[in-house]
Amino acid sequence: MIYRTILDEISESMCNFRTFYFNIYLFCNFASDNNFIKRKQKQNIQYTHLMKIQYIAILLLICWGSILKCSAQKVAVKTNLFYGAYSGTPNLGVEWGLSPRTTIELGAVLNWFTPNKASSNKKLVHWLGTMEYRYWTCERFSGHFGGIHIIGTQYNIAGHHLPLLFGDNSSHYRYEGWGAGGGISYSYHFLLSNRWSLEANIGAGYVRLHYDKFRCETCGEKVGTENRNYFGPTKAAISLIFLIK
Repeated sequence: MIYRTILDEISESMCNFRTFYFNIYLFCNFASDNNFIKRKQKQNIQYTHLMKIQYIAILLLICWGSILKCSAQKVAVKTNLFYGAYSGTPNLGVEWGLSPRTTIELGAVLNWFTPNKASSNKKLVHWLGTMEYRYWTCERFSGHFGGIHIIGTQYNIAGHHLPLLFGDNSSHYRYEGWGAGGGISYSYHFLLSNRWSLEANIGAGYVRLHYDKFRCETCGEKVGTENRNYFGPTKAAISLIFLIK
């Protein structure tokens, strides 16, 4: 009986996934119509920028409509307090229900801060995006759950000791490149009130890193281009969550 319940949950989640991505597919076909593009290419640059903003607005409306259709009951907005305190990086996430026991989470972080100390050039400039599919053991937004996530990032990091990512002498160099990977995670959701909650999350997996390596000084000489296969922690979060019912 329990296996049939799990299969029903996954089937309902996949149905909602198809609805979500079908809406995005329709939007992409609209935006890529040849005649439409040719007409807009004849316009001035300002008008082109305005149309791009409209495309983004339409896509967000489609995504929001899909989210409401999929969730029907709850959407959660969150921030990772641990990541923000550790790296000084603003971050935001949104999670919505796909079925009574499944949810999907999208997260984004952006650190654009560059220090004024030109001599050291120490910085942690990066953006990172994540998506995680979650299965809850009881009901969504309550108790234990496991997840499968994917990660994408682009970075310009200098003067930081990150041996797991770049080696033991990483603080002596600047790294500019990208990374992509995924993994699995385990979490627990603590309810604080009807609207507020906390979530502890830990995950591990694989990330493929590709970067150019420079000497750490400002405008430092390029040392080379490297690839690295990283196996280890990929998620660590203590998140504050607000539930939208």
